[in-house]
Amino acid sequence: MSEARLQAFHPFLRLTALLDGIPPGSSPGPEGKPVLLHVGEPRNAPPDFVAEAIAEAAPGWSRYPPPRGDAAYRAAAVAWLERRYDLPEGFLDPERHILPLPGSREGLFFAAIVLAGAKNGPRTGRGEGKGAILMPNPAYHVYSGAAAAIGAEAVMVPATAETGFQPEYTGLDPAVLERAALAYLCSPANPQGAVAEAPRQAALIDCARTHGFVAAFDECYSEIYFDAPPPGALQLAAASGSLDQVLAFHSLSKRSSAAGLRCGFVAGDPELIGRLDQAFRFGGAGVPLPVLAAGTRLWQDEPHVVANRQRYRENFDVAERVLGNRFGARRPAGGFFLWLDVGDGEAAALKLWREAGIRVLPGAYMCGEEGDDSAPGAPYIRIALVDDPELTEAALGRLVEVLQ
Repeated sequence: MSEARLQAFHPFLRLTALLDGIPPGSSPGPEGKPVLLHVGEPRNAPPDFVAEAIAEAAPGWSRYPPPRGDAAYRAAAVAWLERRYDLPEGFLDPERHILPLPGSREGLFFAAIVLAGAKNGPRTGRGEGKGAILMPNPAYHVYSGAAAAIGAEAVMVPATAETGFQPEYTGLDPAVLERAALAYLCSPANPQGAVAEAPRQAALIDCARTHGFVAAFDECYSEIYFDAPPPGALQLAAASGSLDQVLAFHSLSKRSSAAGLRCGFVAGDPELIGRLDQAFRFGGAGVPLPVLAAGTRLWQDEPHVVANRQRYRENFDVAERVLGNRFGARRPAGGFFLWLDVGDGEAAALKLWREAGIRVLPGAYMCGEEGDDSAPGAPYIRIALVDDPELTEAALGRLVEVLQ
């Protein structure tokens, strides 16, 4: 795929093209500045100890990042996973089952390169010629972008209200499943916030093992929830007694409001971890030692995560009060997005920018290369509730005035 074509369906580039040259309307933001609700970027600061840990580890800036990170970071990741998902002691080996990543995005993208391979014969560890990548529709754009970048077949599976806003991979034609090298599942989902419950995750793992593809679980929103903690892939893998064909991706970007830190990890099948490690040694970037030091502290600390959840809970309280049941508004099980049915997401995004200086993302733009009027996300807009409650209330109130 050409660079121009690849960029043509990047959601934020499409949004820029839609709004380019159109002055924003009178905004409810401070000093009349536009309110940017299109990007899922936390606006609250990470804990102060992040800067302290980086400063203490500053001599590490002169060294190249160790490909597999350092022992302290891997141990902290394993200890957190054991606490969070009640994993059996010893189920995860920090040396074999963990690979530090500069954020989950990079790992998710490299997974496609490594596991779905190139056009001339991708390898999955179970033979050649398996180049299809299964992904939700709509979904995080990195999935479709990764498939496009390597020329893989993107099989976009509807994740709509009828399916509980999660894809039903196990119901696909067996011939499609046999072509698959990789399946992405995000829980809580971006953009809808739906949680994939344990039976669905277990069924995907079984399906992956039956048909020889990798189940890649994107769990970067796993710590932003409003009731019970969402189940995780490693819990289900532990219940089966095996990590075969399973990868779980985690990040500090949302959990710890540390998007700029670029720090996370992937855990799972040691053979797959090894292949990802090899790929990163050629074309990726390891996580710098000072960043690993800060990340270690963050994985060891939970109070700041609890405070983050409370902040997002307050924003959804505001949304319920302001929106009521307009546009099909609902409190999701997790994440910090509103997924609103406005009839025509692109038209609504244009109107909100032109009349209210509010920037939102049309749902069709999260439906990959085929993100047009027929896309499952076309009637929707995605709104990131990442600002303080006061600005959130002002912006949503203005949204109702414009779109009602």
